[in-house]
Amino acid sequence: MNIIRIQFLGASGIVTGSKFLITAFGKKILIDCGFFQGLKEPRKLNWQPLTVSAKTIDTLILTQANLDHTGYLPLIVKQGFAGPIWGTAPTLEIAKIILEDSAKIQEEDAARANAKGYSKHKPAQPLYNLKDVEKTLPHFNPQPLDIWIEISEGISCRFKYNSHIIGATFIELKIGDKTIVFSGDIGRDNDLLMYPPQKPETADILFIESTYGDRLHPNHSETQLEEIINTAAKMNGTIIVPGFAVERIQMLMYLLWQLKKKGKIPAIPIYMDSPMGRNVLDIFHHNTSWHKLSADEYSEMYNTIRRIKGVDETLVLAADKQTKIIIAGSRMAAGGRVLTNFEKYLNFENVTILLVGFQVEGTRVRSLPDGATEIKRREKSYTLKAHIENIKGLSHHATNQVGLINWKGNLESGPDKMLIVHSEDDGAKGLQEKAKETFGWTVNIPQLNETIQI
Repeated sequence: MNIIRIQFLGASGIVTGSKFLITAFGKKILIDCGFFQGLKEPRKLNWQPLTVSAKTIDTLILTQANLDHTGYLPLIVKQGFAGPIWGTAPTLEIAKIILEDSAKIQEEDAARANAKGYSKHKPAQPLYNLKDVEKTLPHFNPQPLDIWIEISEGISCRFKYNSHIIGATFIELKIGDKTIVFSGDIGRDNDLLMYPPQKPETADILFIESTYGDRLHPNHSETQLEEIINTAAKMNGTIIVPGFAVERIQMLMYLLWQLKKKGKIPAIPIYMDSPMGRNVLDIFHHNTSWHKLSADEYSEMYNTIRRIKGVDETLVLAADKQTKIIIAGSRMAAGGRVLTNFEKYLNFENVTILLVGFQVEGTRVRSLPDGATEIKRREKSYTLKAHIENIKGLSHHATNQVGLINWKGNLESGPDKMLIVHSEDDGAKGLQEKAKETFGWTVNIPQLNETIQI
């Protein structure tokens, strides 16, 4: 009898660190290989080797490119993983950009900590460096959408368009007569840039993300954005928008371009301060089948936003007191250009910090709407006097409980088991209750390092 074992090595009882190990038919397949982010205890797990030998994993499959799905890749290769890393072409292109940026930031942070002496580690070391990323890239093996691909005898997989970010998919893994579906991060049916996600039709075991599983978000986010920009502009201050370089920055560029074009916000300059965001824009440009923007729309949007290049330009911009909007690269304010802007602007009452996405517990951005009065960076504290605004409906996730429930609605029959992952406790329990009520399915919330058999 062939037993399928599933080990939850990340994104279980927590949002980040996505890693799911499937053992079947003598093969080990890892779905996603992400970083833990947020609170200190989960982040410490990034420094530990996997609880299984990386050398024994045969194939690694990525649902999407964000750091919480790909950030651990150089480490698993350092630990001996020698197999292929599968993903769609845009996913692997973006993963390369994200991993190189992550390594660079880690190297710079370690060097600065050693120079200033504020790290308790002697010497401070990055988790991985650019050379480690270079050794990871040869494992990348791009795969097409909608085609069953054989992994080994009795095991095959298929990538299905999932909206969320460019390149993102959900994964169908067929093992013998069982189909396991991994939702990845599910996009929105009405996304501004991406097409609606495809939906699974068959699943014996369904992995489902639940980032917003307990919430019903408002649908007036664009109006809210317009009002916040206009109010902030009347104060003659700067508006700083921390944004993920993948999709969030591009969506904000699109929204602000449209509002400016329609005369709904003042003709103030808009800057995009993210080297990684610029690189992702290039991926948008040569992967036109993945998104809604026409070539003309892309060019007009691109030319409306002023793009900052080097750090010197960031510093000049941060010193400029004119009214403006800065969309700054941010890993939940754990790194990136947004921190330079924070240092310059947090102490001004006419400055607005605009949050537009999910904030993981334990991150700097999570503390802002929770009433933080200061921000710490490099052992230094910065007083917070700026206004904090939080728009909750601009995520690229299926932004609420209704969207997640609708995504599962195409299944021909209920799965034997639904497993809720990629969520904090409230989101997981909220979706669990709603799915039981709506479908009557067996719904479990696995915890980190739990193993099940089917």
